[in-house]
Amino acid sequence: MAEAAQSTEIARLQRERVLLLRLLDLGRQAEPEPFLCDALPLLVEVSGARQGYLELYDEESSTEPRWWIAHGFSAEEVERVRANISRGIIAEALASGEVITTPSALLDPRFSSRESVHAAHIEAVLCAPIGADPPRGVLYLQGAAGCGVAGEEDRARAELFAFHLAPLVDRLLERRRTEEVSDPTRSLRASLHLESVIGRSPALAAVLRQAALVAPLDVGVLLTGESGTGKSQLARIIHDNSPRAGQPFVHLNCAALPEALLESELFGAVQGAHSTATRRIEGKVSAAERGTLFLDEIGELPSGAQTKLLELLQSKQYYPLGSSKLEHADVRLIAATNTDLRQAVGARRFREDLYYRLQVLPIRMPSLAERREDIAELALSFCHRASERHRLPRLGISRNAIRALEAAEWPGNIRELENAIEAATIRAAPSGSKQIECGHLFETDAAKENVAETQTFQEATRQFQARLLRDTLEDTGWNVIETAHRLDLARSHVYNLIRAFGLERQRA
Repeated sequence: MAEAAQSTEIARLQRERVLLLRLLDLGRQAEPEPFLCDALPLLVEVSGARQGYLELYDEESSTEPRWWIAHGFSAEEVERVRANISRGIIAEALASGEVITTPSALLDPRFSSRESVHAAHIEAVLCAPIGADPPRGVLYLQGAAGCGVAGEEDRARAELFAFHLAPLVDRLLERRRTEEVSDPTRSLRASLHLESVIGRSPALAAVLRQAALVAPLDVGVLLTGESGTGKSQLARIIHDNSPRAGQPFVHLNCAALPEALLESELFGAVQGAHSTATRRIEGKVSAAERGTLFLDEIGELPSGAQTKLLELLQSKQYYPLGSSKLEHADVRLIAATNTDLRQAVGARRFREDLYYRLQVLPIRMPSLAERREDIAELALSFCHRASERHRLPRLGISRNAIRALEAAEWPGNIRELENAIEAATIRAAPSGSKQIECGHLFETDAAKENVAETQTFQEATRQFQARLLRDTLEDTGWNVIETAHRLDLARSHVYNLIRAFGLERQRA
């Protein structure tokens, strides 16, 4: 028996030692959750309690805790604790600023008359406020009568725990307040549906303010900006915050279809209107009825379709291809382009009257270079998304890698950054690394750069051009329009180079 008691005491002392070491490590923590997930169960075990609950809050959320964690409670019991079961005990600890202990709340005259105490059969309790003037939270331990929770050692241990936790909470809350004050998107997030929007830069906030202005209006919008900046996401934001939010959002990329099929894809076609119309084709305009039609790369719209689109915008009516029956359309149009439509008008590739009809409320999406403050948050989100998609361990990104990302040029903007992070995640995960490093981001393949010394200048140039074209095509998902834009080449020339270099798309 003596040996068993000694072994039990040694185990308890070891647990106390672990708890104290964790408290010493607390000063280096940036967030309370990881620490509390480990420390609260350990504190419950060391004290001999059955259950533990801890909540933290600030002045702005005094009625609801900002963070809370429970150990040993069922989901229903947690709700009761948070609602009213022991609110009298917790309230007294918060009001007095003192640790409250009782060997049995059922027998304690301070609490025995409370219905909540009897309903939950609350016996031994220790409740310690965290911080003072006012307290920043509360630690609540509960156990069976005679379990030792209410002893002096447990009281001292709880006071020590609360004493060390309070500075972390104050520092964390101050940092959160600073972040919120410096976040120009905060008020917009409170009034708009922006769950998928990542970033807090002034440039992003300016765009969101414009979106908030146009969203409730039933007018067309033209989105401009470089490829990969997020124009499609912005179009969806405008739709989701408009009176048409519950109706269809239909997306058509005007550069993704051959010119001969684009008009029927947009306006629909009757059977026999062209060689592939073996049955009646419902167009995107019809599919978007009462909702929003988003036309991406509208600068690639053929002249015939431009004329019909102008008629649609002016009269809300159109003719399906091959039909003599006029159709009515109740749709809102949002268009996007990464080309200079004014220049296209000057070159007579785009109708001037359609341009001015679209140009009423333009919104320009900033490039990633204009919102470098968002790169770290975007990169981490892309990393987590890639880990989930490929079922890889969840990784972080090292500080040096973040600095490198923020310093790098991203001509493909957010889309290029996402592809780079996905590739880096795939490289980093199999190596056992817990985070992405610079080497994973900007990996070089010496074999690709191995060019024989006997090559002529022309041969080396040709290999460079083929490699650059292939890499750009892969980066854009073999979107020839976007590849031509990035390389500042004519689309027809890109097709010629693909054939000349014998490039083929690798199929998955």
